[in-house]
Amino acid sequence: MTKIHINLNQNSYDIFIGSNICHKISEFLEGKNYSKIILITDRNLAKLHLEQFEHKVSKTNLLIKKIILDAGENSKNFTNLEKITEEALNLHIDRKSLIIAFGGGVIGDISGFSASILLRGIDFIQVPTTLLAMTDSSVGGKTAINSNCGKNLIGSFYQPKLVICDLDFLHSLPDRDFLSGYAEVVKYGLITDLKFFEFLEKNIDRIKARDAKILEEIVAKSCKIKANVVAQDEKEYGLRRILNFGHTFGHIFETETNYSGEILHGEAVAIGMVLAAKMSQDLGLLSKNDVERIKSHLKEANLPVSAYNVRKKWNEDSLTTHLYKDKKIKNNALTFI
Repeated sequence: MTKIHINLNQNSYDIFIGSNICHKISEFLEGKNYSKIILITDRNLAKLHLEQFEHKVSKTNLLIKKIILDAGENSKNFTNLEKITEEALNLHIDRKSLIIAFGGGVIGDISGFSASILLRGIDFIQVPTTLLAMTDSSVGGKTAINSNCGKNLIGSFYQPKLVICDLDFLHSLPDRDFLSGYAEVVKYGLITDLKFFEFLEKNIDRIKARDAKILEEIVAKSCKIKANVVAQDEKEYGLRRILNFGHTFGHIFETETNYSGEILHGEAVAIGMVLAAKMSQDLGLLSKNDVERIKSHLKEANLPVSAYNVRKKWNEDSLTTHLYKDKKIKNNALTFI
């Protein structure tokens, strides 16, 4: 098992990474004085793992409610935010209540945002179950829901109290979802660590085969990279912007497809990274060989490298409109990584 500490002064917390480590939740709860626990997950995960996971939490006799949402990006909406917050308040929670987010990035995002606004902030724990959530969305404290205007435009910076990445959950992920998460892993190599990217190139077959040792290595390395960036710039005033590599472009395809699953988040990020690399080449900042190397690795990981891999025809005016609704715009100027 790997333990990583996110150093954010009073908002600091630990990430645990390994196989069969959900018992860490019970250990954490024993040292706290929580009054009530609300567990939030999605229907797909509930069928596969909820009963076993609930058993680990229910030992404390504090679990009072399970809230189960539909799976998919479309669930990050006002309707479900209202559902979670109203149900929680009807259970007479107090500021010593706890939310546990058990699922992928969607569950983590909406659960964390709910925790940040309930009673002006209650504690929450992240138990990510997808590669994307383990390596990206569960770490760093970004929480949000989507708007008709764009992705993650309504949210807050709110740190969890604990993150538990139990790698056993990755073995039940469909290939497409697993590889979608891998796009975020590639991102970390490209933005900060050439040796890590070379390691990914060398081990792509073992990664696709979900080799346990390799999975722990890439999840731990991704979390360490993100932890280091977030510790220096928690609320994205400068350095943390590098974590958006591929996202400024990627989000426009998710918005255009109405978060339908036609394109998954990691697939959009993969396309976005290629577009950002090509833009860098056009600006004389990156060589053609480097762009081709990025594309080649993403292709080897069975990820799309062009929007036309997803849809043969796009409305370019609509995509441009989405681009200029990006939440990172300042004085009508876009920031590209």
